[in-house]
Amino acid sequence: MTERTGAAVSRNREVFTIGPSVVEWRGDTLRIAFHERTAPIPQRITGEILVEPQAFSQERFILDDQARHVWAPIAPRARVTVRGVNPAITWSGEGYLDSNVGEEPLEKAFHEWRWSRAHAAQNTVLFYDATCRSGATHQTALRVLPSGDMQPIDPAPSHVLPKGFWGVGRTARSDGAPRLLKTLEDAPFYLRTALHGAIGAKPAAIMHESLSLDRLRSPIVKAMLPFRMPRRFW
Repeated sequence: MTERTGAAVSRNREVFTIGPSVVEWRGDTLRIAFHERTAPIPQRITGEILVEPQAFSQERFILDDQARHVWAPIAPRARVTVRGVNPAITWSGEGYLDSNVGEEPLEKAFHEWRWSRAHAAQNTVLFYDATCRSGATHQTALRVLPSGDMQPIDPAPSHVLPKGFWGVGRTARSDGAPRLLKTLEDAPFYLRTALHGAIGAKPAAIMHESLSLDRLRSPIVKAMLPFRMPRRFW
């Protein structure tokens, strides 16, 4: 991921270009072609990601009490294939595609949020817990049907897991305490974690994220961002 100015961005109905990288729909498959450089150690990273939705959703969910932030789980079930050129890495598996849209910076509206996607056989469940700066909390719990339709459900119990290296809290929903398999990303304001838990008494693979907007709004953390996410003016 690279931060770029508006001059490096263009879009139409099916293609979104960001510098040398492209996101485009090819029929019902989303293709993400990436040509970037890593940070803080600069290395070239190129390849493509193919996202083949197994279910589409047109639903939108408001996340805050001012209705300024909206979450759209576009493809709650998908098949994802990664074809790396540099480095030469190829793999495929279960995936997911969503979108967050807001009228203001996230840190202005939220203290924090927790999100997770649990996949058990043909059953997919989504949990979204957001805490607003007003003190209001918004909980969203959904079961995804094979058609892509979603049903509201009662949230699974919440379980406290070990904090990340930087002290970001980690609380996940599961029927029974989930097991932490691997921390995939550990940043001063963000954690992404692979968990093993249960949904409806069935074993489930859980992808979980914790986002601390209190930490993100810190001037110290903002000063650190360019070291992990390069900035270009073209």
